[in-house]
Amino acid sequence: MKRVKAIICDVYRTLLDVREPPADAEQRWGTLFQGVFGKVPALSLEQLSVRCREIVSEDHQEARKRGILYPEVNWPSVMKRTLPELDALPRADADALLFNHAQLFRSLRLTAGCAPVLRDCIERGILLGIASNAQAYTLKELELALSEAGLDSSIFQSDLTFWSFEHGFSKPDPHVFEILRARLQNRCLRESETLIIGDREDNDILPARATGWRTWHFSEKRSGSDQGDWRSLGNALFEADAKFS
Repeated sequence: MKRVKAIICDVYRTLLDVREPPADAEQRWGTLFQGVFGKVPALSLEQLSVRCREIVSEDHQEARKRGILYPEVNWPSVMKRTLPELDALPRADADALLFNHAQLFRSLRLTAGCAPVLRDCIERGILLGIASNAQAYTLKELELALSEAGLDSSIFQSDLTFWSFEHGFSKPDPHVFEILRARLQNRCLRESETLIIGDREDNDILPARATGWRTWHFSEKRSGSDQGDWRSLGNALFEADAKFS
């Protein structure tokens, strides 16, 4: 069996461990908004979320009418239509508010055991990439988590990375995987030499297999299964008889 020469990683619940939001999220929202705009927010955190979901639903419907089966929204645009005050902010300040707002819905950290495997991949010349349904603030979230382990986002090859917010569509759209397949071919890498890892069968594993890639379902450790955590993945990658689905 050909050895793995490239690994394409999902982000949330794969590279990043997603945990519960802060207990005082509503209070933090009020403090954040008042610190930026000098006034109490007109919408509570929940009211803001409800309105954003409505706008996202509307945008998705319009995109599907144009033939995009798995659309991705532009989050700054969604938020500006919900909070017109954002239009008056300089770009850097608006981006900071959007990032801090996103942190009110979950806490993140690099998944346990991830950093050593990433380092081993780099040392062995295995190329790393990303395929993620994400927004711009995801890049900062990942960068911060990596920095705590002494790593940075430059370990991921830019041409082997797909961020849905940059394209207007998302996994499991087959175009995501075709784009990455073409970029891998530009590096003379075959599907059999590429491994995709992710936490969702529908978004990651099944469409990757349809493209001919090898896969690793990153999920809670299952009884009787060698697939699950990063340690198991590392063991499989660096053993001579490594086998993947």
